[in-house]
Amino acid sequence: MSLEELIKEVDRLDENDLDRLLHQVVFLRARRKAKVLPETEAQLLLQINQGIPADIRDRYQILRQKREAETLTDTEYNALIDLSDRIEQIGVQRLEALANLALLRQVSLLDLMETLGIQPVTYV
Repeated sequence: MSLEELIKEVDRLDENDLDRLLHQVVFLRARRKAKVLPETEAQLLLQINQGIPADIRDRYQILRQKREAETLTDTEYNALIDLSDRIEQIGVQRLEALANLALLRQVSLLDLMETLGIQPVTYV
């Protein structure tokens, strides 16, 4: 199968399967690099590349839309706060992994992010 054919097939996946595929591809890439990279760096790269699970992201977006439409119930408001906390924690863990990798490689955090092609994440 050519790369173009593979990309066309990937484009047909639903969002959850696409997220699972992306996670697996990142894992495979990190495992290959792990043969060259020390185990600590490989683990940090896995943490850095781990995204917000699709179910959390989707539910968060739905609740944000309801909040903006002013149709959010108290229960949903509490769920939105909980999801915000979970998303923030994922971001904190990612930033900690980035900082640890920068320290390990003895480069600044901004230099590392540029080298890895990482842009600051926004959830808006």
